[in-house]
Amino acid sequence: MNNIDRFFTTDPVAFANAYLDYLTTVLKRIDAREIGRFVKTLLEARERGSTVFFIGNGGSAATASHFANDISIGTNEYAKPFRALSLTDNVPILTAISNDFGYEDAFVRQLRVLGRKGDVLVAISASGNSPNLLKAFEHAREAGIKTVAITAFDGGKMKATADEGIHVPTDPKEYGPAEDAHMVLDHLVGAYLMRYVRTT
Repeated sequence: MNNIDRFFTTDPVAFANAYLDYLTTVLKRIDAREIGRFVKTLLEARERGSTVFFIGNGGSAATASHFANDISIGTNEYAKPFRALSLTDNVPILTAISNDFGYEDAFVRQLRVLGRKGDVLVAISASGNSPNLLKAFEHAREAGIKTVAITAFDGGKMKATADEGIHVPTDPKEYGPAEDAHMVLDHLVGAYLMRYVRTT
């Protein structure tokens, strides 16, 4: 039984208060130094003109799209842009790869076409154990692409194998707070970068 199961009540107001209190606790547990390292990685990629790829499944796929949008377009930087791209966004490509080769290849085959040495691959996953993300990480290591894992629960295999990452400490199966926190990270990092490029 996880924390959400423990504090569940049929009273929606009481549940809302408990959920928000717990989410606040989760956010306070995130190591800000991990966020700082991730920001540095993004800034270094910008300096090199490298591409930052985002991947994820389900709700994390939506977060991957949101991250790419907020970093590439949301920063309003066009002279020296952040080249960020979500590999979750092209439905024809995703369905073609999944149909012809299997869902585990959904991201790695895109990365084999688009990725270059010096690029960055950011995988977003609560469990950290999705086979298609892990397969993309394997290719990235072989291709000289830096890997970043944005995880929750215990971090799974992604946390153990990534070059760096941001871990959101939650109990298993707490997808709501995990994905809530991942979106907070998106907006936090995007807000910082938008202002950073205006002042440097």
